[in-house]
Amino acid sequence: MADPKGFLKNGREVATRRVVEERVHDWNEVYPDGIGRALLPIIGTQASRCMDCGIPFCHQGCPLGNIIPEWNDLVWRDDWDGAIERLHATNNFPEFTGRLCPAPCETACVLGINQDPVTIKNVEVSIIDRAWESGAVRPQPPEWLSGRTVAVIGSGPAGLAAAQQLTRAGHTVAVYERADKIGGLLRYGIPEFKMEKKHLDRRLDQMRREGTVFRAGVDVGTTLTGEQLTERYDAVVLAMGATQARDLPVPGRELGGIHQAMEFLPQANRVALGEEVEGQITATGKDVVIIGGGDTGADCLGTSIRQGARSITQLEIMAQPPEDRPDGQPWPTYPMTFKVSSAHEEGGDRMYAVSTQEFLGDEDGHVSALRLTEVDASFQPIEGTEREIPAQLVLFAMGFTGPEQPGLIEQLGVDLDQRGNVARDASYASSVDGVFVAGDVGRGQSLIVWAIAEGRAAAAAVDTWLTGSTTLPAPIRPTDRPLVV
Repeated sequence: MADPKGFLKNGREVATRRVVEERVHDWNEVYPDGIGRALLPIIGTQASRCMDCGIPFCHQGCPLGNIIPEWNDLVWRDDWDGAIERLHATNNFPEFTGRLCPAPCETACVLGINQDPVTIKNVEVSIIDRAWESGAVRPQPPEWLSGRTVAVIGSGPAGLAAAQQLTRAGHTVAVYERADKIGGLLRYGIPEFKMEKKHLDRRLDQMRREGTVFRAGVDVGTTLTGEQLTERYDAVVLAMGATQARDLPVPGRELGGIHQAMEFLPQANRVALGEEVEGQITATGKDVVIIGGGDTGADCLGTSIRQGARSITQLEIMAQPPEDRPDGQPWPTYPMTFKVSSAHEEGGDRMYAVSTQEFLGDEDGHVSALRLTEVDASFQPIEGTEREIPAQLVLFAMGFTGPEQPGLIEQLGVDLDQRGNVARDASYASSVDGVFVAGDVGRGQSLIVWAIAEGRAAAAAVDTWLTGSTTLPAPIRPTDRPLVV
């Protein structure tokens, strides 16, 4: 194990972010020179806090089954090559999870029972960032080809993980993406200040060198039908995500200036990367209201600040969560506690236990205000609490209800579950022979670590179906349940 007394001698310490006054004027990551570099002076000490528990609950907290105590020990011993080997053994893309995952491993950390948990996520991103800089991350092309072909539909984390695993197993893999560039929400849903796209691009370059083929700008189900897909490939992996955004059908919804977050964020990402977007939705000079208190809402908040919004208010129908772990969410479950993201540090107001009743418009048919009311524990309006707040831009960040069903899903004829997701069995197989399902399209809206874990597990199932056996790891089954309430 790492230092036997490390958790006694050292407290939790995280990387220092750039000052707010500096970072809100650019789109770079909020850490100086990137989080991995910012962490290096302290990360060995932080890794020493790992107790190498007899039963490491961090493994259960992580859907990927990351071998956390081992790479903590290796970092403490300054064996960075060994650390990246252990990290990559379970996680194809630690540079993504180290920046974007909410770290359920940390809330399951045994040290967290009565102290601050180990900074697992920070150690992880330090390992991979250093590995990229040192040249330790190299392509791993297969030694031979199987002669089998696989199509992966969707280039988010689930699709990319499945594609990389299947390519390394020797299959010829093509990844289809309807957007003009590969990456799914990693590219167009995640703002630059959370993850610069250079991290995505260099991983995609590695995958190309391994043999994975990427076909962007292809809307499978339209330009390429489901029948053509199954005729052309030996197996198909559906990994399109849950992209059907939840709406809010209240009076005034038809007014101009009311948009889904995934209309707003992709445009902002394109402009931040130097592209021109005709008719871009912007927050500049406007009173912005964001409906939804999760990560997507925080992304809208940080983006609106950088665009120069006049005011920003984030609404959440749930009551404000407590700062400490609630009694009903004991260790090692993932607790619903009050969180302050980097975007929340930068400005804006947060309102809890409120519900939007109506959108009010001006004479031009554009939203000008929002009428809301406070709600009780059953989300029922509380009489006498109605008020109006100004809003010339309203963004819905209320999550997603499932995959888009018209098009490919209908053409393939796959069964759906009661929630409208694509049904799959314990081997990630759909009801259609040779069609497999990974990530949010089958699971519903979830975390990036679940997407990567399902992509890896689905790849093992596909490899077994194609060849009769597999050496690919299968970390989880669709029926597995996380320590997340």
